[in-house]
Amino acid sequence: MLFAATLLPETALAYTRTDGPEVMGIPLDFILFAATLIGVALFHHKVLQVALTGLGVIMAYNLFVTGFKHGSGLAGLVAHFGHEWVILANLFCLLVGFALLADHFERSHVPELLPRLLPEGWMGAFVLLVMIFILSSFLDNIAAAIIGGTIALSIFKHKVHIGYVAAIVAASNAGGAGSVVGDTTTTMMWIAGVNPLDVLPAFVASLTAVVVFGIPASIQQTRLATMDRATGHHGGYDKARVAIVFFILAVAILTNVTINVRFNAIADSFPFIGVAVWVALLVTAPLRAPDWKLLPATAKGSLFLLALVTCASLMPVEKLPQASWQVSLGLGFVSAVFDNIPLTALAIKQGGYDWGMLAYSVGFGGSMIWFGSSAGVAISNSIPEAKSVFLWLRHGWHVAVGYVIGFFVLLAIMGWHPTPLHGGGMPVH
Repeated sequence: MLFAATLLPETALAYTRTDGPEVMGIPLDFILFAATLIGVALFHHKVLQVALTGLGVIMAYNLFVTGFKHGSGLAGLVAHFGHEWVILANLFCLLVGFALLADHFERSHVPELLPRLLPEGWMGAFVLLVMIFILSSFLDNIAAAIIGGTIALSIFKHKVHIGYVAAIVAASNAGGAGSVVGDTTTTMMWIAGVNPLDVLPAFVASLTAVVVFGIPASIQQTRLATMDRATGHHGGYDKARVAIVFFILAVAILTNVTINVRFNAIADSFPFIGVAVWVALLVTAPLRAPDWKLLPATAKGSLFLLALVTCASLMPVEKLPQASWQVSLGLGFVSAVFDNIPLTALAIKQGGYDWGMLAYSVGFGGSMIWFGSSAGVAISNSIPEAKSVFLWLRHGWHVAVGYVIGFFVLLAIMGWHPTPLHGGGMPVH
C-alpha cells in the first residue's frame, strides 16, 4: 500500500472526481455521512456496525458513481488508501497505546491520592474539575473523565449531580483542547502536521470556559451532596508506573519533533509516532506490564473511530463552507450532535483554519450533549442517569454558556489566524 500511488497509471492519478447528485444543494456524500453519524447517535450499542455499514455504503458510492480523488474504480480506491494508510495506522496505534498509558496512570494510585488536596465546600468540587482539566492536558481526555468520575462517585458517596457530570466531561475535553496529547482531535492535527504551538491558544478559551461552567456546577454538586475527603487510597503511589507514563509521552513528543525537523522528507511514509509509542510500551513492559486485557475493547473502539475518519476522508471537502471563525464556532455546536473525530478529519482535509480555535471548538463543543464526545459516552457508562439529553441540557446549561464565552474571549484576545500545515508529522493529502 505504501507505494500504491506511484505504481498506478498516470491517467488514474490525474482523474478528476465526478460531481454526484445533490439534495437541496447538498452533495449526496455528505447526506450519507450525516446518516451514518445519526445512526451512531441512535444506536449506541451497535456503533461499530453502524460506522462500518456507513463506510461500506460511502465507499460503494465513490466506487460506482463519483470515483475517488486520485482515480476511478478499484485503482482509485487503492490510490486513496495509499495516501491515507499512514494517518490511519498512526491514529490506531496512538488510540490503543494511549489507552494502555492511561491505565498505567490509573494503576499508579496517583488519582486515588488527589482527594486529599481538595478544600472544603464548593471550592473542593471546583478544584476537582481543575485537576481533571490538568490531567487531560497530558493524559487522554477519556481517561481523565473516567478518573474524575470515579473520584467524584467516591467522595460524594455516589450522589453526583447531572450538571456536575456534564462539568467533569467538559473539564476533560477543555484540558485536552490545547494539548496534542490530550485529545484525539488534537492528536489528529499533530499527526497531520499542525505545529503543537498552533494548538496552545485553545487554552485561552478552555480556561475561561472552566471558570464559567465550573463554579455553577460545583455549587449544584455541593447542594446535592457534601464531600468526604477521607475516602480513597491511603498508601503511596507506584513511582515506576508514573515514570513509564512520562517516558512514553516523552518518546512520542521527541519522535514527532525529530521526524519533523530532521527527516521531514519521509514523515508521511511510515507511522513513526504510533510505532514509537508501542516500542516504548514494550520496552517498559518488563518493569510494569500494561493490562493487555484492555486491548480487545480498546481496539474495537479505535476501529469505530477509524471507520468514521475514513468516511470523512472520502468527502468532497471542496464543497464545504470556507474556513472562518464563524464556521469554527458553528462546528462546536455540530460536534455536540455528531462525533468530533470525523468533523476534525474534514477540517484538516479542507485546511485554512486557525488550529487553536478549531481545537477548542471541536474538542470542547461535544461536551454540550452526553454523546457528543467519547469522554461523555465513557463516563455515562458509569453513571447511566446521565444518558438523557433533556437532563444534560437542563442541568448542564452552563457548559454551553462556557463554550460561547470561551470562544469569544479567544477571538478577542488572539484573533483569527489561520495557518497552513507545517509539512511535518503525517500530512493529510
